[in-house]
Amino acid sequence: MGTQSKKEYLLAIWGRYHRVGRRFKSKILDEFCSVCGYARKYAIALLSRKPGHRCRSPGPKRRYDAPVLAPLKAIWLASEQMCSKRFKAALPLWLPFYEEKYGVLPALVRRQLLQISPATIDRLLKKVRARYPGKGLRGTRPGSLLKYQIPIRTDNRDIDQPGFLEADTVAHCGASMAGDFIWSVTFTDIYSQWTENRAVWNKGAKDVLEQVKDLEQRLPFALLGFDVDNGSEFLTFHLWRYLLDRPRPVPLTRSRPYRKNDQAHVEQKNWTHVRQLLGYQRLEAPELLPHINELYRTWGLLHNFFCPTLKLLSKTRQGSKTIRKYSPPQTPVQRLLDCPYLTPEQKDQLRSQFHQLNPLRLKEQIEQQLKQVLNAKQAR
Repeated sequence: MGTQSKKEYLLAIWGRYHRVGRRFKSKILDEFCSVCGYARKYAIALLSRKPGHRCRSPGPKRRYDAPVLAPLKAIWLASEQMCSKRFKAALPLWLPFYEEKYGVLPALVRRQLLQISPATIDRLLKKVRARYPGKGLRGTRPGSLLKYQIPIRTDNRDIDQPGFLEADTVAHCGASMAGDFIWSVTFTDIYSQWTENRAVWNKGAKDVLEQVKDLEQRLPFALLGFDVDNGSEFLTFHLWRYLLDRPRPVPLTRSRPYRKNDQAHVEQKNWTHVRQLLGYQRLEAPELLPHINELYRTWGLLHNFFCPTLKLLSKTRQGSKTIRKYSPPQTPVQRLLDCPYLTPEQKDQLRSQFHQLNPLRLKEQIEQQLKQVLNAKQAR
């Protein structure tokens, strides 16, 4: 007997089964098991519920329904789809701005959003996880002018205050490194994870130096150290003199060739701060530079003030496993406000800037600026 025939037979005997007494129910049950080949307990379960009614899956009752899932999805998409551990730390920061834009949430929904665990966030957002393309081309070429005069730095675990930056470049070359195109320069503070991006044309030494100067003026802390890779855009006399020819010189160090782990802090930001925003398309129009740099400034405000990051505390090897321990997720601004090395004036300036920002408005502004970049690219 097929599945459909068994369902039809169940519909035929269900009403009769519920109208008769215990003795006749037993006979109907014997007949049902004999005809359909069901086990007796399973047949009792089928006849005990209404036809077409599905039993609830085993396990605890579902706590988070549509009223919770709707704001969870909206905030997660607006926060650039961060991982669940970072997203849980970001929810208290984003939720007031969500309510300001879409209305106040019920008290139960708001409490559930603040209590939800990272594992539950992963389960609820499983169907809406975004898919991203693979890696792009590498564009770093070794510089030889100052390579043997700049010391190598491989470990940054002794840094306990902001001001020590790592820098790296990303090529917007599409599928070919030939010709001229735009490069992005990423700067990351090792202590706080504060990250800034700038766009330059052909990663020329003069343009890179101008962006470093602009960056130093905008940083909320003093520049104390500058660590770069072996690219020719960084190992230049222009940058060397700018950092060292001052009353308090800024040490310039470099990583080992072909060892990306020496600059792990900035390497991971090349994906979250560059590729997630501009992708892997080729950008070969110099007139796009002011639009991209304006976009990067807004992008930096969103990430530095409202997007928590994880920071590695320790890494130990136990047999074949590597045990990593991380600090609780915090935004770069939160780490700076907790830092004892910043002056009260610097902290007051950060707080004042934070109270003037709205992450949902920043997100809308980023979308508008990104459209300007794409429209300028297509109009060329």
